[in-house]
Amino acid sequence: MIGRIILRLCLLLAVPTQAAPLRVVDDIGQALEFTRPPQRIVSLSPHLTELLFAVGADAQLVGVDSASDYPAAAKMLPRIGDYSRINFERILALKPDLVLVWVGGNRAADIHGLKRVGLPVLHTQARRLDDVARLLRLVGQASGHAAAGEAAARDFSTRLATLQQHPVHAEAVPVFYQVWDRPLMTVGGMHWISDALALCGTRNVFADLRALSPVVSREAVLRRAPALIVGGSDAPDLRRQWQSFASLPAVKNNAFVRVDADRLHRPTPRLIEGVTELCAALRPYAR
Repeated sequence: MIGRIILRLCLLLAVPTQAAPLRVVDDIGQALEFTRPPQRIVSLSPHLTELLFAVGADAQLVGVDSASDYPAAAKMLPRIGDYSRINFERILALKPDLVLVWVGGNRAADIHGLKRVGLPVLHTQARRLDDVARLLRLVGQASGHAAAGEAAARDFSTRLATLQQHPVHAEAVPVFYQVWDRPLMTVGGMHWISDALALCGTRNVFADLRALSPVVSREAVLRRAPALIVGGSDAPDLRRQWQSFASLPAVKNNAFVRVDADRLHRPTPRLIEGVTELCAALRPYAR
């Protein structure tokens, strides 16, 4: 009798517990439901790859875009294309149970194509500095690592709050942030880099534009007369591009700054380091 009771207890303990159903609402309001956390995730943006690593979901990653290079382990994962075009055959061959996309970064046609073939797609968006904490929570929930996502989000918010404690300058230096030159691209007022420029005591000269990464003309830049031109480390030589415009205050001041593009351009926990570096580089020019 006792032996049968012990046997039954052993059998009960041996039965795997059923994972609780998972429901998550993404950044376009779409609800996704899973019977268990996704085990085969594909990321279509470098920052989404970083976020998955940050919440401890790296073991579930089976494919990433060609620009995913951080952390180093991400370089070893299968490539499925880039922001301009993804390889649907490669993605389907990986049999993902979740694909993370960046609305505004990935092509709408590619996102639609993924949904058309029946793949679960988590839509994400990022605009402001504090969106990183929200993304960490969202990615953590969607991958089954809600607790780790919450912890990472709180850590990011704490570090961001520390950065935001420095005094705001009464007269902010006008800055043109150059993302790229062909076409000439900058950041609008809804972009986290515009937030970062303000936090560092400067002013984005195109802050009135609502587009996240608008294309502008050289004439528009000259009209707004930036006293400082800033660009990422992946942008072409700024001084060489603008030195012929002698009337531009930034040229007169020889005021050109380059910062680490990966840390500042990607909405991930490393953004704190990117903003810290930006503020340090801009400090000599801020009044």
